[in-house]
Amino acid sequence: MADLFDYLKWRGDVPFETDPFNAVDNLVLAELAYTDFDGILSDSFRQTGISTVDKRYFEMHSRDEAMKSSNHIVRAPLILDGMLSGRRFCDMKITKYVNVINAYKGMQISAVTCLLNDGSIYVSFRGTDSSLVGWKEDFNMSYLPDTEGQLSAVRYLNEVGAKFKGPLRVGGHSKGGNFAVYASAFCRQEVQDRILKVYTNDGPGFRDEVMSREGYKRILPKVISIVPDTSIIGMLLTSKVKHIVVDSSEKGINQHDAMTWQIERNRFVVTEPSAIGLLIKKSQQDWLSKIDDESRELFVNTVFSLFEATGMSTFGEMKVNMFKSIERILSSINDLSKESQQEVKDIIVELIQSSTQAAKEKLTDML
Repeated sequence: MADLFDYLKWRGDVPFETDPFNAVDNLVLAELAYTDFDGILSDSFRQTGISTVDKRYFEMHSRDEAMKSSNHIVRAPLILDGMLSGRRFCDMKITKYVNVINAYKGMQISAVTCLLNDGSIYVSFRGTDSSLVGWKEDFNMSYLPDTEGQLSAVRYLNEVGAKFKGPLRVGGHSKGGNFAVYASAFCRQEVQDRILKVYTNDGPGFRDEVMSREGYKRILPKVISIVPDTSIIGMLLTSKVKHIVVDSSEKGINQHDAMTWQIERNRFVVTEPSAIGLLIKKSQQDWLSKIDDESRELFVNTVFSLFEATGMSTFGEMKVNMFKSIERILSSINDLSKESQQEVKDIIVELIQSSTQAAKEKLTDML
């Protein structure tokens, strides 16, 4: 089997006029958005060729470190090398890079726009990074119809749509996929009308009140949702879109890493949802159906207040300082009111019970 780097190596010399843009191309550009372009690109509409971007990036960062890493965020810049190896992407230009983390607003958003040599534009929204702010915004979606990041994504897409007049594709991985769908649904209609496809690569869904809006209904036929078999992030909330389930070289939560998704020629290796995958989906949906918005908000704020009590801003820092982090979290738990402690315990118990009940039902169906 092959991954997206193999795709770039084997199919990267096939131009778009011979083999039009496909879902794998979408994943390449969605993963590229994880690259830290700070100091290399700006938030202006100045266009920079990828050969220049590649050169500048690896003058500032270690290529060896990226090649040795198993972390898809660290490996993302290597996509630039792959793009330069063939005609498909070598003339692509990148513009309008934004990267904002605002703890006060609870927002993490990063995006970049890719100008392809077939005249189309791909707007790529980055998924969740390792920041606590970014992950908290993911969970905020469970009780907020609109987050600051989503609203910012709409503004970004409107700006790009006003600047460039060609056909648009919008996509992202993880939370970036959610932003891509949300921005496409609620951007100006003259921009929405130019959108060819919207790709959400294992991205969370939406609350019912979002899906009932006219903008969402209009964009829905253009949305392509791609998830691995044991998707967890992509099964959060719902979307009214039938998922394309792809094979992965990993198992469990590690399948969220889109660099493990399997590719054959110019398409994903598609599979049927497994019993475990269906169980995860049902467990999450059952759990959310039992927890009201007020409880969800309390749970999210309480859990992340414990993380923030460590004094660290990313999960990476917490991992490096694991013992100190655990000590501070345990101390903070003791500082919570008895009511808050009980609320969190009750919600965790609900999750366990939902998972157990879903497993029993699945087992019954199989017998």
